[in-house]
Amino acid sequence: MINKVTLIGNLGADPEVRHLESGVMVARFPVATNESYKDKDGNFQQLTEWHNVVAWRELAERAEKMLKKGMLVYVEGKISYRKYTTQEGQERFVTDIVANTFRLLERREGGSGGFEARFPEEERTTAGKRESNAAMDSPEPVDTAPADGDDLPF
Repeated sequence: MINKVTLIGNLGADPEVRHLESGVMVARFPVATNESYKDKDGNFQQLTEWHNVVAWRELAERAEKMLKKGMLVYVEGKISYRKYTTQEGQERFVTDIVANTFRLLERREGGSGGFEARFPEEERTTAGKRESNAAMDSPEPVDTAPADGDDLPF
């Protein structure tokens, strides 16, 4: 079974960071994704969806240091549902994206319109070690087809 979410969007606010009684760090931040479509009259419409992202431990620490409102970010994680009861006795339901990783994205210069990942400073020193995992971490599709042109998995 798979529970995987991939988002590319803009941060709606700086991360809110808390330390739990156990000392574990947790960061929460909203990410907005946009979708454009044509309505029945042929007019372009833009739909913005807001996602609540939660990062734990070291990832929360990185989020606190690196993320600022308005930044374009790639987030990968899983969807999580929880329920709680307010002081007034009302049940509330919350949907969160629990982040496994994130990457800062920035527009490439030169007008290509593409994006590139920006690695944090501490990851730049280990980037060579990460090359074997580049296909797993990259927000861009990676061509893994064999050279002979046969792309069948069997």
